[in-house]
Amino acid sequence: MEAEALECPNSSSEKRYFPESLDSSDGDEEGILACEDLELNPFDGLPYSSRYYKLLKEREDLPIWKEKYSFMEKLLQSQIVIVSGDAKCGKSSQVPQWCAEYCLSVHYQHGGVVCTQVHKPTAVQLALRVADEMDVNIGHEVGYMIPFENCCTSETILRYCTDDMLQREMMSSPFLGSYGVIILDDIHERSIATDVLLGLLKDVLLARPELKLIINSSPHLINKLSSYYGNVPLIQVKNKHPVDVVYLSGAQKESFESILRLIFEIHHSGEKGDIAVFLACEQDIEKAYEIVCQEGSNLNPDLGELVVVPLYPNEKCAVFKPNAETEKRSPIYQRRVVLTAGCGESLICSNTVKFVIDVGVERRKVYNPRIRADSLITQPISQSQAETRKQILGASPSGKLFCLYSEEFASRDMRPLKPAEMQEANLTSTVLFMKRVDIAGLGHCDFMNRPAPESLMQALEDLDYLAALDNDGNLSEFGIIMSEFPLDPQLSKSILASCEFDCVDEMLTIAAMVTAPNCFSHLPRGAEEAALSCWKTFLHPDGDHFTLINIYKAYQDMTLNAASEHCVEKWCHDYFLNCSALRTAEVIRAELLEIIKRIELPYTEPAFGSKENTLNIKKALLSGYFMQIARDVDGSGNYLMLTHKQVAQLHPLSCYSVSRKMPEWVLFHKFSIANNNYIRIASEIAPELFMQLAPQYYFSNLPPSESKDILQQVMDHLSPISTTKKEQGAMKTQNQRKQLQQRQQKQLCPHHHQKTRSSKLRGQFSVTQAVNDFNWAQIIQRKMPSY
Repeated sequence: MEAEALECPNSSSEKRYFPESLDSSDGDEEGILACEDLELNPFDGLPYSSRYYKLLKEREDLPIWKEKYSFMEKLLQSQIVIVSGDAKCGKSSQVPQWCAEYCLSVHYQHGGVVCTQVHKPTAVQLALRVADEMDVNIGHEVGYMIPFENCCTSETILRYCTDDMLQREMMSSPFLGSYGVIILDDIHERSIATDVLLGLLKDVLLARPELKLIINSSPHLINKLSSYYGNVPLIQVKNKHPVDVVYLSGAQKESFESILRLIFEIHHSGEKGDIAVFLACEQDIEKAYEIVCQEGSNLNPDLGELVVVPLYPNEKCAVFKPNAETEKRSPIYQRRVVLTAGCGESLICSNTVKFVIDVGVERRKVYNPRIRADSLITQPISQSQAETRKQILGASPSGKLFCLYSEEFASRDMRPLKPAEMQEANLTSTVLFMKRVDIAGLGHCDFMNRPAPESLMQALEDLDYLAALDNDGNLSEFGIIMSEFPLDPQLSKSILASCEFDCVDEMLTIAAMVTAPNCFSHLPRGAEEAALSCWKTFLHPDGDHFTLINIYKAYQDMTLNAASEHCVEKWCHDYFLNCSALRTAEVIRAELLEIIKRIELPYTEPAFGSKENTLNIKKALLSGYFMQIARDVDGSGNYLMLTHKQVAQLHPLSCYSVSRKMPEWVLFHKFSIANNNYIRIASEIAPELFMQLAPQYYFSNLPPSESKDILQQVMDHLSPISTTKKEQGAMKTQNQRKQLQQRQQKQLCPHHHQKTRSSKLRGQFSVTQAVNDFNWAQIIQRKMPSY
């Protein structure tokens, strides 16, 4: 019956479900135009527009289109279907539409369709494109959900969302009952959220036999997927055109110089087509942008104009998709040079790219759990990434790929597959999520690549330090509230601590500003002095966290008083601030405030500027970031981390670097090990305040150092105790730590119940007893979803 319903849900809409029956191959334009007046769109009940039929012809040219009947048949017969296809084959736009047709045919009795994306810009762009192809309104029948932005209603049939948004949705709806079909797209990107969803959905599919799961992937991951999910139906799609690949001969040279020379050689050749350049990191994007813009202005205008488009994969930027109408109106030929890095392949959604230049290396963040810091490592890309970059040219019969590395380098130094983020990232947020869904019985997760035991241990230990776990290793009442915030657990903890310290308003601003992209603009060469002069007006003597509050308040004042949006943008431009980042911070702050109100946490009026408020903000920050403290060991700005022996300097844009007043002790938000070891977003902290708020079992386990000795003296001065008692206390803590580690080594997955430190130790935790005395259980009972 279900098969019959899909093939012919009703006689009047048969052509809508299987548009191939509109046999446009004969060129019967009149027949199609006649249908325009008769055929109704089954998703909104309105007649199709002429644009629908125009786009339908484009869709029929996609490589995946010929697989539609095969896909629909397998979708009806199986619970899981894998779609393997190269980039630009159409799987991300067409498969979700076919699934929407399936859900319509069964009258949405099991729910709608959700399609995950790894990157925010891709989710937005695909939703816009698919709404256009389906001839419906964006935000109604088709919508998107990305962090801190929801363009959907309860009636939305097809949703595009980032994988982390669907993961968060499982906290309130563990079995995802709103959806009849779930599509995990681009899983070859191997993000943590996608890997978690792949594991958890195994159990959800068992609990919901009617649920369908579609997995879109590149061909390189098919063998691994087949062994992971077993014998499930597979649809394979290939692109049409071969690509001309040119490898570097001989030893690798300075790639940056080679890139610039290639760009200008291609432009001088006169061959039409845009250029996509894959660089190693964002700093290279900025450097190349400046040089190409400068040199491009001196080129012969008869060759056309070079338009440089920087795409930063880690920021919320638009994908590269030129406007054809604008191009037609331009009096001169424009060649776009797209500069991107890392995983920027998914941001290029244009068929105008005819040339790709690939350096073959990337700078990756690899988390080191021993020192609780990211290391920025330059290493070769994987063979699968190199192939994906080649596929960008798949729609072009004359595309050329210039590899600035040799074939020997590709076969010898490149790994076959991109490494899973699960094995390289900080897992604290992931373990917090796994503990949360464990409440609903979904704590067990069969990961495709198991995380490193050391990373899991560190994540569990950090959550224990943050009081997110109870004595049985489950989420504490405090931890459940923390998991409600879509933030790093340390930041969530600071927000909850601010409820006690009467600085919620200020803490929400800080959280929004550090979560949004950098509020300072990328500076062109020669504008540094002017920018610093402008930024000095926002500096706060107590640190960068307070400077961010000043910037946000100035932006808010400007927004309220400005005559138009253009005035706000001009103000940001004049002060060298990133207007888009500040808008994002505004949206993030509004959502965080909504969460505070929803779970009825105490909220006081802002008091920014008073000494008491400044002290309270530092207390709230310390409650979450006591693990990120550094001391200036020589008085010249060389800061030694308290938790390890890494030395770093304050970032040049820090208020202390600008004012040249280096505090001895700082609390910092971010630190990465790279060529320049910079501490980012730092504020001065008193060692006495640290010792009052840091957990004693955390302090006892710090490695021996001069900084620890100084803090020990501070603690002795605050509460003198005998040497014997100190030694006994330290010994007791060490024994408890060893027992904890022994228990956790037997249970290395976050869903198991690890026993944590004793309640006596927990009573010495960083937040004051008044915060711990909040009736979190009552708040949870009143406001949290029940399972």
